[in-house]
Amino acid sequence: MGIFKAYDIRGIYPDELNEAMAQKIGWAFTKFFGAKTIAVGYDMRQAAPSIFDALAKGINSAGVDVVSIGQVSTPMISFVVGHFGYDAGIMITASHNPKEYIGFKVCDKNVVPIGYDHGLDTIEQMVEEFAGPEKVSQGDVIAKDIWDEYVCHVHDQVDTSCLKPLKVVVDAGNGMGGVVFEKVFAGLPLTVDKLYFEPDGTFPNHEPNPLKSENMKDLQKRVIETKSDIGFAFDGDADRVMFVDESGQLISSDMVTILIGKYLLEQYPGSKILYDLRSSRAVKEEIEKLGGQTSMCRVGHAFIKRQLRKENGLFAGELSGHYYFKSNFYADSGMMAALYVLAALSKEDQPLSELIQPYKRYYASGEINSEVRNADQKIREIESLFSDGDQDHLDGLTVNYSRWWFNVRKSNTEPVLRLNLEADDTNLGEEKLEKLMKVIRG
Repeated sequence: MGIFKAYDIRGIYPDELNEAMAQKIGWAFTKFFGAKTIAVGYDMRQAAPSIFDALAKGINSAGVDVVSIGQVSTPMISFVVGHFGYDAGIMITASHNPKEYIGFKVCDKNVVPIGYDHGLDTIEQMVEEFAGPEKVSQGDVIAKDIWDEYVCHVHDQVDTSCLKPLKVVVDAGNGMGGVVFEKVFAGLPLTVDKLYFEPDGTFPNHEPNPLKSENMKDLQKRVIETKSDIGFAFDGDADRVMFVDESGQLISSDMVTILIGKYLLEQYPGSKILYDLRSSRAVKEEIEKLGGQTSMCRVGHAFIKRQLRKENGLFAGELSGHYYFKSNFYADSGMMAALYVLAALSKEDQPLSELIQPYKRYYASGEINSEVRNADQKIREIESLFSDGDQDHLDGLTVNYSRWWFNVRKSNTEPVLRLNLEADDTNLGEEKLEKLMKVIRG
């Protein structure tokens, strides 16, 4: 069943994922979790309310209650499960995908993520074998307003009293970021220029995917026009955030990992910081220079959350703009990451570009995607050609040399091969990149 992915459930509405399927999935969730109460929220996508009704019907048909927290961001589902102790949480969202998509992100009790290797495969099988709901007493749908508790939770993580009066531009992309930002950042000493704050599942201005450079252009332009100190953009369900500096330049998320990591290590010396394997070598070097411990992890929120919890890490950063916090039930939060960056910026007398400049000491290719016929075969070919390097298979293939490294991995969400390469200097990086691209696309 193609809608069950590595990290979540996602498909085109109504062809791949519709109300009938949502009802089956709701029933299967209750059986998998053995739950008595499941918290459910949804984003601004057009089909979200009807999908919620169908999902709740499936859950209720198994005698299980639904706590409805309404239209929220994905991090708010993590919060409500962790804070109130519900048996599981389901967020109805397709994250950063285009408007025709709908889906579910799922967590177990204690905000333990559910990926394909940790339960979604079982739920998929249960859905395929679904023969109709059992004849049991119906569960209820119970509405719950959690906004005040959520805002207090976010503010408890960051000392907002230290914030300077900064000029900020925020692009919410017509997703949930605008709604949440208005409540979380209310009363803070910021001058805010707002772009696309109205929730609109048709995404009339641009896709809610800040990883695509074309979706960041309006933010970059506005930061320059308003002479702002910083700009940031949320994805559709506001669990990710990307930043631009005062000159409108995009900031790579691994540089932000260093910035937040440094800020947190000043409060919690010697703590462990995790980073995904696509990140710059500078992350490990800078964190360890500050006395912190480091650990590398594979790509994907379901994997990183589990590893952060297992290793009792303080914080984790992912190149895709996800930032995870121990104090946030080991879950990600775009709002918390934005607050931490503002706090870090407020501590210094330098603009953001100068703060991160010392970390930008390597050539980085950025993530390059290529469609290939047989990704596994192509990875084996690359493995053979670069057998003289130090190889690792944590996620795809990583090959390390003294002055450069690369990782090539299959996408878990698209039929492509993803390449990231870093080198000590531009000439070496471009030389090795050309060689690799000939192999991948040849």
